[in-house]
Amino acid sequence: MSGGTVGEMRTWPVVAVAAALTLIFAIVAGVAGSAAVAELIRGPSPEELRQASLTEVAGRWQRWQAGRIFPATLAYTSEQGARERARRVGISTRVDCRTAVDATLAASLQRSGCRAVLRATYIDALQGIEVTLGVAAFPDVRAAGSARAAFPDDGRPSPGLRALPFPGTVTDRFAQAGRQAATVRQAGPYLVIATAGQVDGRPARALERQRPTMFSFVGDLTQDVADVLTAQAAPVCSGAEWRC
Repeated sequence: MSGGTVGEMRTWPVVAVAAALTLIFAIVAGVAGSAAVAELIRGPSPEELRQASLTEVAGRWQRWQAGRIFPATLAYTSEQGARERARRVGISTRVDCRTAVDATLAASLQRSGCRAVLRATYIDALQGIEVTLGVAAFPDVRAAGSARAAFPDDGRPSPGLRALPFPGTVTDRFAQAGRQAATVRQAGPYLVIATAGQVDGRPARALERQRPTMFSFVGDLTQDVADVLTAQAAPVCSGAEWRC
């Protein structure tokens, strides 16, 4: 009997521990299962929504139709203070980063991870000034800021965005030598760049005196494009373009 009693005393702790472990495992599994279910059914967090918004904005250059980025007309304020509209002449089918800017800038854009440069040319309401607008797309805000530092800050058109003429239109004389003014602004993961000149193609050095405000409206055009590109949209996590 004593041997049996000893044997029973020895097996009891083992049985008890096994039962306790089984209970613990069941509790852990239940908690884990509940956490997994909660993770699956919970809505996106504010940070996830923010990241989804950033991703959606950064992909607009590729998903949106060109006419949405470069609409048929863009509003601006003239030298006299009147509200006018610049008309789009054409949109380039080429998006290569290297050929859209002067050679001295191409390497800087490539190092910053330039994905594409979209270009379109507009003519002002009086049909005296032509403006090529460019949208350079980068992976993120930091990369765009790095590329921005390579552009002149004083309005010089070179080195900068290359003019985009369209043969058979009023812009067909818009050669690189005819660039007289430029502007560049960062818009999130994009740079919105402009270069402007006169429709007769005259180079800046041929002018005896240039009105300082002649090309001031170009900033309005770049701001309009920048606003459209970075406009915040409410995330729709079920949509194909969103990654929440």
